[in-house]
Amino acid sequence: MIGMTLIEIREHIDDLATEDGQYYVVCGRTGDRPVPAADNRFPDRSTARAAARATEQYRSALRRYDPQVPYYELIVCEETARDATGAQPLESATETPQLRLSKPVRIDSSTAERRDRIEFCHRVVGAVFETLSKAGHDEVERAAMDSYFELAETLSGPDELCICLLESMAVELDERLSPADQAETLSNAVARLEPVADSNNPLEATLTSLEQWGLITGYTRSPWSVNLDDGARSVVVRISGYALPARNNRLPVLPLTLELCRHQTKRLPQFVRVTAIDGGWQLRFVLTDTVGQDGLVNAPIGGEA
Repeated sequence: MIGMTLIEIREHIDDLATEDGQYYVVCGRTGDRPVPAADNRFPDRSTARAAARATEQYRSALRRYDPQVPYYELIVCEETARDATGAQPLESATETPQLRLSKPVRIDSSTAERRDRIEFCHRVVGAVFETLSKAGHDEVERAAMDSYFELAETLSGPDELCICLLESMAVELDERLSPADQAETLSNAVARLEPVADSNNPLEATLTSLEQWGLITGYTRSPWSVNLDDGARSVVVRISGYALPARNNRLPVLPLTLELCRHQTKRLPQFVRVTAIDGGWQLRFVLTDTVGQDGLVNAPIGGEA
């Protein structure tokens, strides 16, 4: 399966990287640093070029799932040294764009917000596909793609297509995996994503990130409350402008729970409850030590909030 190819390429890039490397991979046209080499540094220019080639191979493989994965013109840059005053030299250390690994751009991703949203969706989808393939859930992969292609026939824009792919994945995970397998898949997918800095407020960091990536346009939240009987913690969040649509009286919440898990040190909510409100959605996240989870990827609408 293609997921194994993605895993092998990502591992190859990680093997090339070093913590103190001065070279990195960047798009010479937009300045973006694309997945899966986004946060990696490399010890020399030739190694970084090898990582750039592997990055293009990774994105080409992912493009078989979604033809709208953005194309980048990948080049290698060197981080400039600072002088004694802390200033950078005036002379640029950026490599002349000679490493043309990509085809011309074919989609409109002219704004940073659109690029961020598309890239976020593909990061999540790539991590989940890799996890499903590693776990042997090939039928879920196939079903997600079949559902995606069926929905995509009615769409045209890259924003809609990447959201459609994320939505299809949430639906198929919900229908074909048990709640325990869904939780395991999400936790393992989070481990494949770039780590985030520790935060004193993981929920706030999650919602801020989703707003920056264009998955929501705004939010409010309550303080955490604690049930004195069982120790369960819960919080109510109201979001507006959520990018994923509701279908069949269920709301795909995969990006919300996955990102919260990422900021909660791999801890998933036990339950997610969704209620429709004016201008958006109200979600109640419950953290508890009880056995059993529900609504982690595609939550029913109208549950307790």
